[in-house]
Amino acid sequence: MGAGATVDSQLYGGLETGGTWCVCALGRGPGELIAEEQFATGDDPEQTIERVVAFFAGKPPIAALGIGAFGPLDLRRDSPTWGHVTATPKPGWSGAPLAPTLAARLGVPVAIDTDVAAAALAEQRWGAGQGTRSLAYVTVGTGIGAGLLADGRPWHGLVHPEAGHIGVPHDLERDPYPGCCPRHGDCWEGLASGPAIAARWGSAPQELPGEHPAWELEAGYLAQGLRALALIACPQRIVLGGGVMECAGLRERVRGQLRDLLAGYPPDPLLGERIADYVVAPALGDRAGVLGAIALAAALR
Repeated sequence: MGAGATVDSQLYGGLETGGTWCVCALGRGPGELIAEEQFATGDDPEQTIERVVAFFAGKPPIAALGIGAFGPLDLRRDSPTWGHVTATPKPGWSGAPLAPTLAARLGVPVAIDTDVAAAALAEQRWGAGQGTRSLAYVTVGTGIGAGLLADGRPWHGLVHPEAGHIGVPHDLERDPYPGCCPRHGDCWEGLASGPAIAARWGSAPQELPGEHPAWELEAGYLAQGLRALALIACPQRIVLGGGVMECAGLRERVRGQLRDLLAGYPPDPLLGERIADYVVAPALGDRAGVLGAIALAAALR
């Protein structure tokens, strides 16, 4: 697809790159996807990019491509390495020029952000975040990530947010587990991610029964991190998802502990008796990332 091709300005490409899987989609949003494909994210970024190019070849032309990617990423538009994956633990991907290569190969404008920022955009536009201008999308799984929206747009500072690596109170007498983060040990992700649960208790999260003491401890750690987000970023809503949150009753436990930690301050009903309207489940499931990538693309036009 060359730069001179006739472009239907209402069709957009979306790409979500995860540490395990990539998802490509062509369309306009939920219910308006013309094509979709999932394939493994290999350790060779060039091969992965070839799969992406092959997906869009022979299909109706797109006006722009959006990418929601695992990171860390260089998102500074004035940087010579804009759109590159930076120092990632994913083998083979450090320094991969993901966005500029796809822009050149497909001949269309490209937008890129983190996978969690893309998911936040999708949930705000089509899902559980509708009606908000500021939103936090938090995913708890292999790691912990948060996409933050301010005035309807992904928020960036010096770099993109890395909320999974904030510190949370760690009572070593109650929980002597040292944490699994290779950089920070017992940061939020190091204490409350799926691998942390598995290492602490000797079983994968999905194998632990709902009455297991793991979940009260997990709810406490998640509530501590959400308190920090609620007080610093002040989103109008928090969408809390990811594989760990599929444990029955965990989201309710997190809400209760968050309400208790906030203790009526700030004095807003959403942080008290209406906490169930503040911390909500995602509506788009595992499609939020690729749908958010389409939203990123649409914002370029």
